[in-house]
Amino acid sequence: QVQLVESGGGLVQAGGSLRLSCAASGRTLSSYIMGWFRQAPGKEREFVSRIRWSGGNTYYADSVKGRFTISRDNAKNTVYLQMNSLKPEDTAVYYCAATNSYSRGTLQSQYDYWGQGTQVTVSS
Repeated sequence: QVQLVESGGGLVQAGGSLRLSCAASGRTLSSYIMGWFRQAPGKEREFVSRIRWSGGNTYYADSVKGRFTISRDNAKNTVYLQMNSLKPEDTAVYYCAATNSYSRGTLQSQYDYWGQGTQVTVSS
């Protein structure tokens, strides 16, 4: 089992920045893919970004490319999502997820473990 705990959400003005953290425990993550998803009110949960723990290969949704950066800290077993130039449409609950399967890591169904989510609200 992998336990994931997100933190760092909050209220920010448009154009501002936030950094989300996802602390993982329970397993060695060297073979895992870590992803971030988000769900806005009344909308489906959507992929934001993912990183392969081994090698650090990253991938982003077009909507956040150039504004968000995903990274990991091996010593802390933590994944981060640095969000810059935030827009009101980025408002959502952000979820961290993990999977040990070999996949592209852009679909919810590819992930086995999920955090509880953290709210991000961007005011205009």
